[in-house]
Amino acid sequence: MPQPHSLRPRVWEQHCCLPLLPTADILELARYPVGSYLSVNVGYSQQSTADTLALLHQFRRDALAHGGFRLVERFADIEDEGRIALAFDLEDANPLGGDLDTVKVFYDLGLRSLAATYNYANAAGCGCLDTEDTGLTGYGRDLVRQLNAVGVFADGSHCSRRTGLDIAETTAVPMIYSHSNFDALWEHPRNITDDQARACAATGGVIGINGVGIFLGHNAPGERAERVEAMADHIAYGAELVGIEHVGVSSDFSFDGDQFNAEIAATPEAFSDFYTRWGPLQWTPPEDLFGENEIPGLAEVLARRGFSAAEIAAVFRGNFTRVARQVWRD
Repeated sequence: MPQPHSLRPRVWEQHCCLPLLPTADILELARYPVGSYLSVNVGYSQQSTADTLALLHQFRRDALAHGGFRLVERFADIEDEGRIALAFDLEDANPLGGDLDTVKVFYDLGLRSLAATYNYANAAGCGCLDTEDTGLTGYGRDLVRQLNAVGVFADGSHCSRRTGLDIAETTAVPMIYSHSNFDALWEHPRNITDDQARACAATGGVIGINGVGIFLGHNAPGERAERVEAMADHIAYGAELVGIEHVGVSSDFSFDGDQFNAEIAATPEAFSDFYTRWGPLQWTPPEDLFGENEIPGLAEVLARRGFSAAEIAAVFRGNFTRVARQVWRD
């Protein structure tokens, strides 16, 4: 049964994924509530600068043609209550092609978040699946400074632990973990340590809790309600560890889930058994997040656990809004 409106807040979704193809259906994003902010991925380690530019232009054209989306050009654009505010993110520095000036090119097309690495080392630093962790490189530190200067979130998700700590040390403004859970609750290299969380919070940043089964310990297809409950566990843990003001929601929902699972099956060596040992990945779709099906939504679960309406609003939207106001340049 659909939840009451008060339990279906507008969300700041800091990372979700459409297929990285020109045939991607932008209308899938309308499954989120009107008035929400969505950051949609436009590339990771496999995409070139040209690939990313093509996707940015395609997604922007499709969004404008639909009319139900507002492309984010300045901070005020996130407050359009009649449309979904839409911006973009990268999960790896590779699409920059080694040229830091490309950050501004992408920014002008709506990029507002960039993670230094995607699972494995690149020119910027190490990834969470690397066996040797040497942290950010000199180029990686320059990248963080460039992100600060242009007004793009420096994101530690998918990065190695030392790389994440180095981002926190280097940034002059709040950093984020756009879609990362806590290793203390479910041991996985994609989840972050308490030290990483504290360092992020010390910058003023926010950790977005995701709804991916293998990062929550509930990846069976029938564990939909368990995934939502586990998200609440991670939110409660983060609130206790670093304060409610440093925790958000960022589901990492993949509208390209079938494609992504096929990619993992075809190239398991690119992901390691940390991605494959639990079977095909399961996500938490918007309908489960907001309790629009037969299971309780995340806001209802948090309310049942004693979180106030103000705290729930902060987790769903307010905390990421605050750091965007501090990091974005216009």
